[in-house]
Amino acid sequence: MDVRSAVSTPVTQYTHRRSKSYGRNFDATSRFGYTPGQLTITRIQTSRETAKARKLTEKVDPEQLALLVKKEWKLSYVTPLYKFRHTQLKIYSRHLSAFIMAEKQQGMAVEVGLEAGFKVTFSTVLGMAETKDDAETVFIQIHNKPVFASEGDAPKVVWSGWLTCINGDPEYLQALPPEFVSLPLFCSSGAESLTFMVKSWFERTFDCSFGSMGLDPTDLHWLAALWTGCHSDNNIRSLKLAWTLPSQPPLDVSLTVNAQDAWDLWDKVRQQDSTDNSISIEEVKRFITGIESHFFRHFKVYLSAGVLKKVSTALGSVHLDGKIKITCSDYMITVLTLLTECAILRTPILPGLF
Repeated sequence: MDVRSAVSTPVTQYTHRRSKSYGRNFDATSRFGYTPGQLTITRIQTSRETAKARKLTEKVDPEQLALLVKKEWKLSYVTPLYKFRHTQLKIYSRHLSAFIMAEKQQGMAVEVGLEAGFKVTFSTVLGMAETKDDAETVFIQIHNKPVFASEGDAPKVVWSGWLTCINGDPEYLQALPPEFVSLPLFCSSGAESLTFMVKSWFERTFDCSFGSMGLDPTDLHWLAALWTGCHSDNNIRSLKLAWTLPSQPPLDVSLTVNAQDAWDLWDKVRQQDSTDNSISIEEVKRFITGIESHFFRHFKVYLSAGVLKKVSTALGSVHLDGKIKITCSDYMITVLTLLTECAILRTPILPGLF
C-alpha cells in the first residue's frame, strides 16, 4: 500500500422555540446510541446500500445541479416547517429580502462589504426527491449589488443555501401532521451573519428550530468505505484521511492511500462477508481497521486511539465539524441519504409526539 503520512502537521445555537416544532421519536425496540451533549437519540445503522452511479442530470436541471456541487457546505439540521408551501416561494423571496434589510437597518452586521440592497431567490430543485414521502429540495440564493458597482453590473451571489430530504425515514415522515413539511438537512455557504438571518427568518416564519450538525466519526467511516467502493466505476484518485490523536499538544496525522490500494483492501473486506447490494458496519470497521493497522506497522502509532476528522476523495470530502463538499453528482444521492438520516436523528426529541 502506497502511503504518505504527515505527523505533527495541521491538516488541511440558536435559540430553539418549541410551540409547534416536531422532533424525532422511536419505537422502544430500536437500537439506540446517544449523542454526547445533546438531548437527542440516534439509531445505530448496521447496513446501507452500496453507492451506485446515478445520472442526476437526466431528471434534475443541470444548471441547478451545478449549484450544489463543487462547493463546501456547512451542515445544520432543522425541525419540520409549519405551513411551509412550495407554491409560495416567490412570496418567501420577498419576505426574506425585506427581513434582511430590516435587520441591517437595525444594526445587524453583514459581512459582504458596502451594499446597495439584497435580493433573495427561492427555487425548487425538481427531481431530487427519491420517494413519495420526500419533499422537493429548496434552493436559496442571496444576491447583492455593491453601492459603487457600475449600472450594468449584475448582482453578485453572496450567500447560498438549500434544504433537502433524500430517502427520509418513511415512518417518521408519514407520522408528521399534514401541516408540516420535513426538509431536515440544511446546507449553507456564505457569511455567518447571513446564515444567522436566514435561520432566524425560518424560525419566526415556520416555527422551526435549527441546530449545528457535527458528524460522528462513524459517519466518516461510512463515507470512506462508500466512496472507495465506487473506485471500480469512477476513479477516486486517492483516499485521504486525517486523525487527531490525544496528546499534549494534540497530534494531527494525515494519510494518503493510493486509490488502487484502498480498493484492493475494500475488495478483500467485501469478499469475506458481502452481499452485492448492501454494506455492513462490520465491513466498514474492518476496512478502517485495516488502514489503521497498516499505519501502525510502519510508524508504531495507534490511529485508533484518536478521532478521524476528515475524509476526502475525488468524489467529495467531509469534515467531522459538519462540512461537506460533493464533487461528483453521480454519487450525490448516496451522500445525501446518509446526511438526511443524520439530520433526522439529530433532531431533538420532544415528549408526547406521535
